[in-house]
Amino acid sequence: MIGYLCKRIAAWAVLVFVATNLTFFLASWFLNPRSNYAERKPPLPPAIVDNTLTSYNLNDKTPILERWWTWLTDILLHWDWGSTPVGTSVNAQVGFRLWSSVQLLAGATVLATLLGIALGVYTALRHYRLADRAWQLVSIVMINIPVAVAGLAVVLLGIAVNQQVGHTVVCVAGSSSVDVHGFFPVLFDRLKHLILPTITLVVVQYAGLHLLQRSLLLDTINADYVRTARAKGLTRGVAVRRHALRTAIIPVAVGVAFAIPAVFTGAVITETIFGWEGMGRYFVTSINTNDVYGAVAVAAFGALATAVGAILADLAVVYLDPGCG
Repeated sequence: MIGYLCKRIAAWAVLVFVATNLTFFLASWFLNPRSNYAERKPPLPPAIVDNTLTSYNLNDKTPILERWWTWLTDILLHWDWGSTPVGTSVNAQVGFRLWSSVQLLAGATVLATLLGIALGVYTALRHYRLADRAWQLVSIVMINIPVAVAGLAVVLLGIAVNQQVGHTVVCVAGSSSVDVHGFFPVLFDRLKHLILPTITLVVVQYAGLHLLQRSLLLDTINADYVRTARAKGLTRGVAVRRHALRTAIIPVAVGVAFAIPAVFTGAVITETIFGWEGMGRYFVTSINTNDVYGAVAVAAFGALATAVGAILADLAVVYLDPGCG
């Protein structure tokens, strides 16, 4: 197992390296940092623009292979991912936004996964009954609601709660408040900012997991090994949870593992609605501002997250599948 895992890590490391470098060339060809200076009033002299872009290793007049080698050696030797067209450190931008995304999305992903699996088991054990049909209807509605609509509805709900209580119970924008100091005040303030976007992400994520888990569990709920477990004295619910679920949960676990990069870099709408400066918004911002190295850094993060998700999926299959190992 250790040898196989090492091979997988090495293979994914090569793929991440190739994908990141390919993104560098694509971003360098399609993004134009020079255009950020074109509409300045008064216009800057061309020599100053050239010198500024050269200092950030973004001058399109420098051969692309030379820019690539400078960028790559800076990463390998100094872990310096470059600068934005206005001189801001990409490392600082990614560090701040990555931590914001982790706070927002990690908890939401865990809650959505637990809720989806729990509802899948609950409704599968009651298939075609009223509870099953009611929860299916709710999940079908939720899975078809656009993220923007769900987010705006949650914002209005939060505003209504604040007005009803008479003070700010939940915050509808931003990731933190200014002038809040101390461990517990900062923690409480962060929780107030996390509640609404977390609810939004859970609502839009759980439904697919619920319907998938229900369908997979119904395929295994009457399997021979489940009947054997019941014949040994286990109740139907216990037999399903201990035996049928162990097999039926494998595709769900694999799907969740591979969804990690999409969750972190794809929550653009949610981050925009709630003013949360995460990796999703940074990717859009980097494209809009011709930030070559910012776009490459987000792509590298996405590739790394995909690799981590793939390795976690392998580990989940080995752990959950009785036939492996």
